Amino acid sequence: MPILPIETGRYGTEEMKSIFEEESKLQRMLDVEGALAWAHAQVGDIPQKDAEIIMRKASTQHVKLHHVKAIEAEIVHDVAAIVRALADQSGSSGAYVHLGATSYDIVDTATALALKDAVKLIDQKLGDLELVLIEKADKHKTTIMVGRTHGQHALPTTLGFKFAVWMRQNARNIQRLKECSKRLLVGKITGAVGTQAGLGQNAKKIQELVMKKLGLSYADISTQIVQRDRLAEFICVLALIASSLETIATEIRQLQRPEIAEVFEAFDRKKRVGSSTMPQKRDPETCETVCGLAKIVRSLVPPSLENVKTWHERDMTQSSAERFLIPEACIIVDDILARMVKVLANLQVDTDRMRKNVDITRGRMMAESVMTTLVRNGMNRQEAHELLRKLASKSERQNSQFKDVLSKNKQIRKYLTLQEIECALDPHQYLGTAFEQVSQMIEKTRQEAKSRA
Repeated sequence: MPILPIETGRYGTEEMKSIFEEESKLQRMLDVEGALAWAHAQVGDIPQKDAEIIMRKASTQHVKLHHVKAIEAEIVHDVAAIVRALADQSGSSGAYVHLGATSYDIVDTATALALKDAVKLIDQKLGDLELVLIEKADKHKTTIMVGRTHGQHALPTTLGFKFAVWMRQNARNIQRLKECSKRLLVGKITGAVGTQAGLGQNAKKIQELVMKKLGLSYADISTQIVQRDRLAEFICVLALIASSLETIATEIRQLQRPEIAEVFEAFDRKKRVGSSTMPQKRDPETCETVCGLAKIVRSLVPPSLENVKTWHERDMTQSSAERFLIPEACIIVDDILARMVKVLANLQVDTDRMRKNVDITRGRMMAESVMTTLVRNGMNRQEAHELLRKLASKSERQNSQFKDVLSKNKQIRKYLTLQEIECALDPHQYLGTAFEQVSQMIEKTRQEAKSRA
């Protein structure tokens, strides 16, 4: 009976979940065993006809999961159960199954095969996210909104600038995943402690042939296992991806608050229910889900780092943890990527509300602009800062327009005309290189995407 929400179908795409199903795992391990027999035949260690039989039988069509489980229940060893089941199906050729190998030659290489498929799906979704962020950055390059620091109005920015920042963060995640994959997607055929003693004089060639057939690289050196710094790096990269997605989701959640109301998750008002008791509710549920699941991904980082250390050439402290770590990290990150692509693609933007929010502080948000204008016209910068601090406070206390307070101040009028005050208070005139930066980052990201194609 399903227990965890991944099993019940609440989280995870079918594509990604299928990679980690038990039968898929069994097939990949059989693929490794078949490739090993084939490699032995290529170097003349075993007869070609026996290798062909083993390869043909190395399939879940012949080696059934329920049969493997029955053997494992008796002998209490998962890989040995697969070896016995495959050997049984292979008849007399079964004598050559698993020749010279250790369990984790099979497990680690099969895991690399699964991760190869998983990384491909994650990379594709990162690419989908990149396309959406490029489109949104370009579309909203000049959409003025409040820039906030510490949750307070700071200076004007644009929605496109915000998207561009996320776009470049995503680009770095794509680069991290690609770099990490070079170290992650490796298998091994090196035997019980890594010396390849059980593989004979053709050991190095056998490993090379197996990995070439499976489409993997092989670890430059290993013990009984591929060293877990590789996997820990991958989990850390996935945690960074999850945290980047949470950054976007958190911002959308904040901006959807009724008192801000600038952007919104799409919401089907004809069918969707926001609350079981409050009919008016329109919650950013998808973004909240992303934030919640990102916590789970980050929680997988400590055990992945703990798995880097091992006793001598290998102990079993890694395997039990990895049965959770690997599928959970991949499935959850793939899931939240899919969710955020959909959220951003259908994001609703209220530009009128954005403009109204710019005016909430009645011009005080433009105090720095006024200060820089004063300095440009000859006032000492520190004096200008202190003067504007006091005038901004006065405007807030009186709930008056900052423009009125400024225009009535003798010190201000000594340096600024009314026209200069109005210009300094115009948010459109104080966006610096924002448009240029967005355009440059869009072009840079597009060029990077082309180079990856």
